Amino acid sequence: MFVDRQPELAFLNNLLERQHPGPAQMALLYGRRRVGKTSLLLHWSAQVGIPATYWSAEKEPAALQRRKLYATLLNMPVNRAPIFESWADVWNAAAELISEQKRILILDELPYAAEADPAMLSALQNAWDHHFKNSNLILVLCGSQVHTMETLLSHQSPLFGRMTGQWHLQPLSFSSLREFLPDWSVEERVAAYAIVGGIPAYLEWLDPNRNLTQNIREVMLSPGSMFVAEPTFLLYDEVREPNIYLAVLKAIGQGAHTLNDISNASLIGKAHLSSYLTRLQELYLVERRLPATVPIRSLRKSRMGRYHLSDPYFRFYFRFLAPFHDMLTFDPDRVLAQVKDGLRAFVGQTAFEHLSREWVIEQGRKGKLPFEPEVVGSHWSASVQVDVVAINWHEKQILLGECKWGLDGIDRQIVRELIEQKMPKVMAGLPDGGTDWRVHYAIFSRGGVTQAAVAELQKHGGISVDVEMLDKDLTP
Repeated sequence: MFVDRQPELAFLNNLLERQHPGPAQMALLYGRRRVGKTSLLLHWSAQVGIPATYWSAEKEPAALQRRKLYATLLNMPVNRAPIFESWADVWNAAAELISEQKRILILDELPYAAEADPAMLSALQNAWDHHFKNSNLILVLCGSQVHTMETLLSHQSPLFGRMTGQWHLQPLSFSSLREFLPDWSVEERVAAYAIVGGIPAYLEWLDPNRNLTQNIREVMLSPGSMFVAEPTFLLYDEVREPNIYLAVLKAIGQGAHTLNDISNASLIGKAHLSSYLTRLQELYLVERRLPATVPIRSLRKSRMGRYHLSDPYFRFYFRFLAPFHDMLTFDPDRVLAQVKDGLRAFVGQTAFEHLSREWVIEQGRKGKLPFEPEVVGSHWSASVQVDVVAINWHEKQILLGECKWGLDGIDRQIVRELIEQKMPKVMAGLPDGGTDWRVHYAIFSRGGVTQAAVAELQKHGGISVDVEMLDKDLTP
């Protein structure tokens, strides 16, 4: 199923129209595995009416890779294609074949080819400079090893300065889940978003004709499920010492968020732990979060950072499945019971809070808030925690929001606690003690708010956003 991706398609279509620096274009498209890169490129190339060749490198000898690429260009069986001694020979032959023809050439999983023969990228750079840059070729380089692909843009890369476009493909937005799960309620879709995020492959693995609980039991926890093997599979493709990285991820997934706590839980010394965390951040599997109330000038030196899993499925897996991995094969119902016990809190703390912040960002962009936020996040300190915080430092305006994923309506006491107890503590922690700031309030809820709570909010100019409103406003 191909869903959405309008900005990405516009980017790719623009490659076909550019005349600068020449009609030839070399673009980089990369993103984590399962995010839909291949589907996007095949969908795009099939729509544009220009001859296109798609080739994906595999983990095999370089000579076989070269032979397969040339066979793909000629659309012939591999055993009939010539054998090339070097990548330079392949590119020379490809240049003669392509000539002045307008053509799209997609090279997928490029890191596998570069690993098999490090001279591959230098040969491609030479071919670009002497053959392709003055042609009508649209060359798209693609790969799933995100950090490796990003190094192609660095000064040390043979391809530095040759790229005419780049795109880091992100997961689909929450609104896209309607296409995969059309009959699910908004609450079920928020829960699904908490579990698998916007990764197209994971969404396709789910069965839209079963409810959420049935999918967890019969799809995700079934023997041989791809869901169970996925985190280990992804790590083994990206890092050495995957077991150490798994220990770090498991520690964070179980609630260790500071350097000390992660070190104690994983039994990895802090001197070495930092390098593992840096690598996981490069892979976009872990992120270091800071309170939204930390001034921009203090971000780099702040010691309030906490490490969190940035991938939704990794959060779900290491929270609910990894601790019971040995039990999955013989007692999945017991694991399911653990999931059911903790899922409501998990959804509220992850997807619902995230979507509430997304709502604030979108409303700010549309001019529907009292101010346009410069920073949107959350706040935590020794004395107080606030789920949603939006700040405009220049205008000295701040929005404080509380998120509740419970079934009951939010009562007046929750609103008063936010305004009378939490607000003063947050403002006192600002660099100027919160002097002359304008404060706004919001309540985000699944079960709605009581009339008394609405009245209390209105007294302070606050807003109430239920899950249906959030769903509607986040739909393009």
